[in-house]
Amino acid sequence: MRMMFSAIALVLSSPALAQQAPPVDGAPATITVHGDKPAPKFDKRIFGQFAEHLGTGIYGGIWVGKGSRIPNINGYRTDVLDALKAIRTPVIRWPGGCFADEYHWREGIGAPAKREVKINTNWGGVTEDNAVGTHEFMNYSEMVGAEPYVSGNVGNGAPSEMAEWVEYMTSPTGSTLAKERASNGRKAPWKLPMFGIGNELWGCGGNMRPEYAADVTRRYSTFVKMPEGQRVMKIASGANADDYNWTDVMMRDAGAQFDGIGVHYYTIPYDWAKKGAATGFDEDQWARTLAKTVKMDDYITEHAKRMDKYDPGKRVALLVDEWGTWYDQEPGSHPGFLYQQNSLRDALVTSLNFDIFARHTDRLRGANIAQMVNVLQAMMLTDGNRMVRTPTYWVFDLYKDYQDGVVLPVDVQSRWYNKNQWTLKAVSASAVRGVDGAVHMGLTNVDPNQPATVSVKLDGVTGAGITGRILTASAIDAHNTFDAPDVVKPAAFNGATLANGTLTVTLPAKSVVMLDIR
Repeated sequence: MRMMFSAIALVLSSPALAQQAPPVDGAPATITVHGDKPAPKFDKRIFGQFAEHLGTGIYGGIWVGKGSRIPNINGYRTDVLDALKAIRTPVIRWPGGCFADEYHWREGIGAPAKREVKINTNWGGVTEDNAVGTHEFMNYSEMVGAEPYVSGNVGNGAPSEMAEWVEYMTSPTGSTLAKERASNGRKAPWKLPMFGIGNELWGCGGNMRPEYAADVTRRYSTFVKMPEGQRVMKIASGANADDYNWTDVMMRDAGAQFDGIGVHYYTIPYDWAKKGAATGFDEDQWARTLAKTVKMDDYITEHAKRMDKYDPGKRVALLVDEWGTWYDQEPGSHPGFLYQQNSLRDALVTSLNFDIFARHTDRLRGANIAQMVNVLQAMMLTDGNRMVRTPTYWVFDLYKDYQDGVVLPVDVQSRWYNKNQWTLKAVSASAVRGVDGAVHMGLTNVDPNQPATVSVKLDGVTGAGITGRILTASAIDAHNTFDAPDVVKPAAFNGATLANGTLTVTLPAKSVVMLDIR
């Protein structure tokens, strides 16, 4: 998951360049955008979302029920729906996560009042009434305009159960399952472009060894069959962070049976026992978190190397289908709900990851931030009839024109930012030629104390004008609340000039800037 283009850690395009020492403190950063050497496109699926039956991510987050006083469309809260449309959400992964490893799809179809009520054994031990099931999720994806990425139950489900679920969703025929779908309110089949063969088989998905997981993947994948003339991207359960052996074994033993494989990496300031607070942190924790974020670049690089051994043509996609920050949940919130605030620090985590992802688009073709609403590094937080967009949401908004744009490789030379033992380059960048014809360039200054002057050489890029937006705030832990929803929000940026093929930009401290060159 690391596409280390971090506005600070831009891996240079050649070993010789990579050996150059970065500028000394106080010297301008220098960037070259190679518009004449385009790379593979920034697949829109890299902007994917993740909605698990966890805490209030589903219930209260996207679903309030048709009888709710909260404004809704057929039970789906309107404010969240509109916000997801505004950032052009391309993909939503569902129903988990660990929840998917015990999810039996038949419990979530038919009359809501007759659906089986279960206990969510993974997240909080709360009651799950299955009010949101296959129909509710697939219809919601259509309303958002997003592709559904459905995760199948390999943990405690049978291959036949998974096969029947796929047929139920996709069959256009008069089969018994297709007729049952129609009787439940959906005559036409849904499109199912992405299907996960289990989740975290190394952990909550079964605690499997990679050799066994590969055999299981081969078996289950065999029975995921689409109607004639249709294709589904079969996605294997990938590795945890730097478990490169997992990817090696899965590719070696089962790579012919899937089209994509995941990897999961969460940015945790400390460790799983004590992760650190989402707000109220000091500069050491700021630097610690950002330095751990850019490890994503190494992880993607090393997993891609294992994939290249068995798939030099890069047929199989790598997907970072769980990523984001994971802090101690907010004091007073329900245990197991993973509810956390979202600050300017999370915004920079997001932009750094997008820069990293841009450097690996030859192999990386999808990603899903965890999670969409009210859980971990969320796009939005809700409370009753109130909804607030987080700083992370606004970075997705800034970068939305990257979707399906052609990546323009970028070389960055920057001074170092460091605090205590945490060190990374102060400036990170990425660029694409968007489907709109404009060049969009993201810049991040991770230094919370000093602005950065940046000189950008544009090779093969022409433009008569430049506009920009900036995301920053006065404090490193600035965040939006229900009472103050606009503390961290994009504003117009006028700190860039374009002359004779060179951009000169002054980046304020702790900021994310998006420039549009037309």
